[in-house]
Amino acid sequence: MTGPLEGLRVLVPRPASGSADAEAALRVAGAEPVVVPLVRTEAVDDPTVLDAALADLRAGRYAWLAVTSAAAVGALVGRALESAEALGDVVARTKVAAVGPATARALATVGVTADLVGTSGARALADAWPTPDVAGARVLFTRGDLAGPELVDGLRAGGWAVDDVVAYRTVPAGPAPDDVVAAWRDGSISAALLTSPSTVRALAARLGPPPSGTLLACIGPTTADAARDADLPVAVVAPERTMTALVGALADAVAAAHGDAPPAPAAPDAADLDHKETR
Repeated sequence: MTGPLEGLRVLVPRPASGSADAEAALRVAGAEPVVVPLVRTEAVDDPTVLDAALADLRAGRYAWLAVTSAAAVGALVGRALESAEALGDVVARTKVAAVGPATARALATVGVTADLVGTSGARALADAWPTPDVAGARVLFTRGDLAGPELVDGLRAGGWAVDDVVAYRTVPAGPAPDDVVAAWRDGSISAALLTSPSTVRALAARLGPPPSGTLLACIGPTTADAARDADLPVAVVAPERTMTALVGALADAVAAAHGDAPPAPAAPDAADLDHKETR
């Protein structure tokens, strides 16, 4: 049995360390993933604020820790190791929320179980957040430098005192390989998975607009808006913010392009922070 994307090459413009879910979902669908990191993450120049927040976290001064990406997990682990501690020990007295399943899995790999896992973006996670037990209860929100304010705004509106701390930076990666640039321009790469505004902007800058017939699948409306702002044609938006849903939406778009099925519906309005959404 062949998959719905059999024989297609699909660009995954993500760091190799964060592309495993996309590669697995594409291979199950029969596609060949073409992984090209167009952005990368790096430590903040001055970790003083982050280290102070982790000290408060360790002391139990936060009711919740909010984690918005696997990259944030890595940054937290790195700073905890600077003090010769495991992240699980640092958060032992605090509840932990993950913006989505991929972030929850990243936490689980370092021994941290998420008490609250979002499914449809930052705004929905804020809506699902419990009310504070006492006035002034604190949340530590750790994020990339380009992440949006949706979760922070929602939590503050719900009565929480939120410390908004940048845990890592998103910067451009090196140039795409010449063979990938050529394949993009001649249409032999059939589609791309877009999972954050930062990857959209990097794709537009490094590769340029796709040729006619190349399909761009976006993980959510924030990413789709960034693509449209860059004059990139959006073929489909995933109905859920998971790689399985994104690849499924792409398969529907491919079928629709061949007259076999309608495309997947657009996702609800939500910030696409999971899967290393860094804007």
